[in-house]
Amino acid sequence: MKIKHIFFAIFLSLQCHAVMADNSAIAPIRAVDSVNVNQYLGTWYEIARKPMFFQRSCVQDVQARYALTAQGTLSVENSCIKEDKQKSVANGEAFILNAPHNSQLEVSFLPKAIRGLPIGRGDYWILKRDDQYQTALVGDPARKYLWLLARTPHISNSVWQSYLEYAKQIGYDVSDFKATLQIEH
Repeated sequence: MKIKHIFFAIFLSLQCHAVMADNSAIAPIRAVDSVNVNQYLGTWYEIARKPMFFQRSCVQDVQARYALTAQGTLSVENSCIKEDKQKSVANGEAFILNAPHNSQLEVSFLPKAIRGLPIGRGDYWILKRDDQYQTALVGDPARKYLWLLARTPHISNSVWQSYLEYAKQIGYDVSDFKATLQIEH
């Protein structure tokens, strides 16, 4: 009986070591070298995303609008159409973490009076973008969140595939990365 427990403990230890070794082989996420904030401002359409709790009721026409505030942060307005066909709007604020590179941000949708506190914020890292600021891949260092955004409601399949391949290359599981329905535009 003790031998079974010892073998089980050894087996479990080896499995844990294998998992840790596998995870450590993935390089840390890197944001793009730089983002021109003025070129990033404006409306972005969600082309695809990994499923996440806070967007569970959004079924189509997901958009994000960014504008510069007087304080040097970005105002964020996220909108979508829900299952009941009603429009949902969430207003927040994005804080740049790595100025002047401007590619790593934290976003807060807490009440305006407490958004400045360093709590309740989500990572928003620009992982890839084209030179014309027409398409961007946004995620987080833990590889939990991932969005493909574009200035137009639809992109070509070749652009879609290039961003999908890049997400795979940097260690994202894209098996649940799903296209967003854009029909109101």
